[in-house]
Amino acid sequence: MAVRASLWCRRLAALAAGAAVLHAAAQAGPALHHPGGMATLPDGTLLLAADAGDGHGTELWAVDARDGSRRLVRDIRPGPLGAHPSGLTLWRGQAYFAADDGQHGLELWRSDGTEAGTTRVADLRPGPEGSLPNGFVAFGDALYFSADDGRHGFELWRTQGTAETTSLVADIHPGAPGGLPRQLTVLGGALLFSASDAEGGTELWRSDGTAAGTRRVRDIRADGDANPEQLTRVGDTLFFTADDGRHGRELWRSDGTAAGTQLVRDIRPGRDSAQPRHLVQAGRWLWFAADDGRHGIELWRSDGSAEGTALVADIRPGPANALPSHLTALGEQVVFAAYDGVHGVEPWISDGTVAGTRLLADIHAGPGHSNAWAFTRLGERIVFAADDGRLGMEVWQTRGAPGDAQLLRDERAGAAGAFPRGFVAVDGRLAFVAEAADGATYLALDGVPARNCGSADSGTVGKAPGAAGCVASAPSSWATR
Repeated sequence: MAVRASLWCRRLAALAAGAAVLHAAAQAGPALHHPGGMATLPDGTLLLAADAGDGHGTELWAVDARDGSRRLVRDIRPGPLGAHPSGLTLWRGQAYFAADDGQHGLELWRSDGTEAGTTRVADLRPGPEGSLPNGFVAFGDALYFSADDGRHGFELWRTQGTAETTSLVADIHPGAPGGLPRQLTVLGGALLFSASDAEGGTELWRSDGTAAGTRRVRDIRADGDANPEQLTRVGDTLFFTADDGRHGRELWRSDGTAAGTQLVRDIRPGRDSAQPRHLVQAGRWLWFAADDGRHGIELWRSDGSAEGTALVADIRPGPANALPSHLTALGEQVVFAAYDGVHGVEPWISDGTVAGTRLLADIHAGPGHSNAWAFTRLGERIVFAADDGRLGMEVWQTRGAPGDAQLLRDERAGAAGAFPRGFVAVDGRLAFVAEAADGATYLALDGVPARNCGSADSGTVGKAPGAAGCVASAPSSWATR
């Protein structure tokens, strides 16, 4: 029986390998490695930075989700070094990004997915050094970002897609290194962000897109830097963390005015910090993890008032840490990873009540950790990566119902797993970054469901490779390896 089972496994492996070869041969275009910066155009085309190993280096590529075909959009930097497009951000139907053409350094580019429509927007810092544009955010009738033109340091800029409409908004901190604006966040009719100047240090700022309308909101810490972090909008309120020098790093709120910028609650009284982290909006609440000095790092939420800011549940009772992380909204609930001291690090869900805060699934049964992470909301489901202890780190999904967490696909056969992340929905399919056996990353684009071990649509969820009715995962994935 052992010999027959071994022969059967070999036959299955050979069939899977053959199917994978035929599958790869059916793909139009070369394999894509080291993918990053994915953005989906209105027509469903996936744009990304990738290296096809064909001598072009990392360039801008387009993938058609309907058949998995891909093409080089433009060889921005001819030769093997590549342009290394980064920060792809969709605005007005085009993708804006930073790229280096080998002559102008990293500058602002845009693309509509065609070679002719992929052009440099502006050369903000003439010469080979580049202005290093980053942090793109749409606000009003323009796209805002931070860049260094070589004279002002990193400051706030705006563009409407042409060189003529690309301009410096304000010189917040004259000279190098500049005001260093970051975490640009839209709140009503203003853009709020963290920035530094000579008088106030690193504080909360706002801009209406003009130099006159760009100013510090409040000097939260008069004797130094408040360092606002994790700016998160919930309705008409901006939440963030800051250190005023008296309460430690705690939760703050702002409506964009000095009077409306206040400490929400001193969660850990005194100079010690509660260190709120993983801020996310779900429903009308802000959810986050924090340490009040008694319960350890646990799940909290806030409506913006001191009395409305409270511990949701002591998931790991006592002073030990449950370490809620990767908080992701699912309707008015949040899905996250946590450790209760019994089940290991697993996916959890909460509706804001103690009774409604529960383990979604013990994916790695017992005290072992599935180390669930990379939670991404795609429609009415959360897609994430987890390790069940048998198949390695693979693709899972949940809709938040009790017991509905399921293995979506076993991308890389064996116990090592593919370590999937960067999930993006593309024309009804799922694109993500995965790892091959040698550690190199590649783009995987889930195709039409097939009889595949771990496919939620195959009826074989949870079966190990080689089980009856199961084949290796490669044939049902448009894996651009």
